[in-house]
Formats: sequence, structure tokens, C-alpha cells
Amino acid sequence: SSSMSFSEAEVQSARGAWEKVFVDAEENGTAVLVRMFTEHPDTKSYFTHFKGMDSPEEMKQSDQVRGHGKKVFTAINDMVQHLDNSEAFLGILNPLGKKHATQLKIDPKNFRIICDIILQLMEEKFGGDCKSSFEKVTNEICTHLNNIYKEAGW
Repeated sequence: SSSMSFSEAEVQSARGAWEKVFVDAEENGTAVLVRMFTEHPDTKSYFTHFKGMDSPEEMKQSDQVRGHGKKVFTAINDMVQHLDNSEAFLGILNPLGKKHATQLKIDPKNFRIICDIILQLMEEKFGGDCKSSFEKVTNEICTHLNNIYKEAGW
């Protein structure tokens, strides 16, 4: 089903958890991507301009890595603002999912990878409560992305 079931309390705690990392959207978004590229080097193949970069330091300095990190965090932030409105939430996620499935041809397993890294970062910086408050959001994002991919014939 396309509707989401977040209680008011879940919405509030997820937003509170997310705000902590979104305050430094570019820094934290960059950290997440650098970790993904380092721990899962195959994910770099989707980004032609990151391919030659091997050192985490080099990636951290890259305007393109920083720009994409901020973009990812901004998209998630838009979704977090609409956890209590599945129509608006999917209005953000659907076009994004379609683009990644059809134009960019990104394997959907990579969304789970990046979500797990975001959760790790939350736990490292702000503790287990922060992470657990946001887990349902990442599950929701990944579930809907998988559905969008199925519809796109992936």
C-alpha cells in the first residue's frame, strides 16, 4: 500500500533525529558518500567523475562529491517534512526513484547501503536513540523505492 503509518510521536522523533544531522547537511552528506565509496567501491562506477578518486581525502575535497552529498540530504529532508502526508512524501520520492531506475540505472540495493550508512553516522554522532528514531524512515524510503523500481520494470 502507498500509505504510511507514522504516529505523531514517530514523526516528531524522526524529525528531531534528522535535524541533528541535517544541520551540517554538506559535511554529513559528504561523509556518508565517502564512506559508501570507500566501503563499497563498486558504487563509484555510477559516478564517472568520482571513478579516479581513491583516497577518502580526495573525495572529501571534491566539489562534486560534496554537491551530491548535499543533494541527497536535501531530498531526504524534503521527505522528512512530509512523513505525515504520504501523497506529498511520494511526490518527492517517485520522480527521484524513476530517474535513478530509468536514466541513471542505479541498482536499488545501493539505496539500502546509503540508508544504513546514514543510520551508522547518526548512531556514532548522536547515539542509538537517534538511530532508532530514524530507522522507520529509511525502511519506508527503501520499500517505496523498490516498488518504484518494480513498476519501472527493473
